[in-house]
Amino acid sequence: MLDAAVAGLLTGLSLIVAIGAQNAFVLRQGLAREHVGVVVAICAVSDLVLIAAGVAGIGTIVERAGWVIDVVRWLGVGFLTWYGFTTLRRARHTSGLAAAAPEPMSRRSAALRATALTWLNPHVYLDTVLLVGSIANTHGHPGRWWFAAGATLASVLWFSALGFGARFASPLLALPRAWQVLDVLIGLTMLGIALMLALG
Repeated sequence: MLDAAVAGLLTGLSLIVAIGAQNAFVLRQGLAREHVGVVVAICAVSDLVLIAAGVAGIGTIVERAGWVIDVVRWLGVGFLTWYGFTTLRRARHTSGLAAAAPEPMSRRSAALRATALTWLNPHVYLDTVLLVGSIANTHGHPGRWWFAAGATLASVLWFSALGFGARFASPLLALPRAWQVLDVLIGLTMLGIALMLALG
């Protein structure tokens, strides 16, 4: 069972540790020290639900209903395009930035964006539901849930480290100009992912 849990941990980390819209948002909130707990909790709990769904066999349904992925893909393209342009527009104005902090965001807004960046990402269904679910089921009935536990632990560890650990990099981002650069990078990342989704 321990082998299955370790395999789940390593698989989860290999899938989640990548530059993406969700990770970029968690990093930004962590650097701003703004609603980090809420954002980290939403991302981690969402992964828990998706992993459990995949292990329980929901992945088979999603795999057979290809139109579901298509709908989510185009919703994701629209949301990421809007978010990317919004971020780039914000980066143009230094007046809206305070030293060592980006433009404030309400708890509700942060929660909604974290939720959208998670659930409107079609890759989360392909990776977290289908792939993790398929690999987990190769470990047998009891082993697959240990695998799921390991994958969930990977998610919790990663998002916690990214969100709460980002504050250690805050001295590097003590100037509004640094936040402008970060926003430009995040905005371009969002638009790049949107383009890949549209072409994919």
